Amino acid sequence: MPRINNPKPPKRAPKIDIRRGAKKKPCSFCQHGVDRVDYKDLAQLRKYISDRGKIRGRKVSGNCQQHQRDVSDAIKTARELALLPYTQRTVTERRGGRGRDGGRDGGRDGGRDDRGPRGPRPSRDGAEATSSAPAAEGALLEDASVAVEVFEEASAEGASE
Repeated sequence: MPRINNPKPPKRAPKIDIRRGAKKKPCSFCQHGVDRVDYKDLAQLRKYISDRGKIRGRKVSGNCQQHQRDVSDAIKTARELALLPYTQRTVTERRGGRGRDGGRDGGRDGGRDDRGPRGPRPSRDGAEATSSAPAAEGALLEDASVAVEVFEEASAEGASE
């Protein structure tokens, strides 16, 4: 019995270019006749940096090839001179990172330390767990005041002798 080949699947419709009729953004430097991008003009350079601190691309910024190169060089120079930050500080809502354990490096417990919401967790043998983390601020102040009192008492005893 002859084997029947499956016919070829129909070709997909060509993708429609959304920007086909749209005009390219004009280069603001060419429009204003700027021949040189200054690394000290931070207000101008911040327009070409994203909120995360990345340099925006040509398609987003609308610069021509030469001025985009000048802008990126000026931003890099300003970063080296500490006029601009390399990255912006971002506040995230989610905890953890990639992976199953939330991005922590550690053993079976996912790298968590032994401190819980109410202080150190007891160890398995029932003894109190010691934590390498610094004590709370109030505890530090109490320890400091006790140390000052002990020092004053010792110096008072030494002066009386």
